[in-house]
Amino acid sequence: MNWIILIIAGLFEVAFAFCLGKAKLATGNEMYMWYGGFLVCLLASMTLLIKATESLPLGTAYAVWTGIGAVGTVLLGIIVFKEPASFWRIFFIVTLISSIIGLKLVSHS
Repeated sequence: MNWIILIIAGLFEVAFAFCLGKAKLATGNEMYMWYGGFLVCLLASMTLLIKATESLPLGTAYAVWTGIGAVGTVLLGIIVFKEPASFWRIFFIVTLISSIIGLKLVSHS
C-alpha cells in the first residue's frame, strides 16, 4: 500500500511542476490560480511522501519520489510545453525509469 501512496505522491510532484509551468505562461488571476494549484499539489505530495516513509526506507522512498517527478516532468515538458525530445533525453528517461524499478525490486518493504 505504501508503494501506491509513494507513486501518488510522485504524481502530485509532477502536478506541482506542471502548475509552475502553466503559471509562468499565465497572467492575472489565472496565474494566481496556477500558483494555488501548485501549493495544493505540493502539500499533497509532501503529505503522501511523509506517509510512505513511515514504512519504506527514507532513501529509497525519496529516490523513487524524485524519480517519478523527474520522469513525469520531463515527459510533460516534451508533450505539453513542446520541449525537445532528443535521443539523449529519452535515453536517460529510460535509464531513470529502470533505476526506479530496480529500487522497488531490491527493497524489502
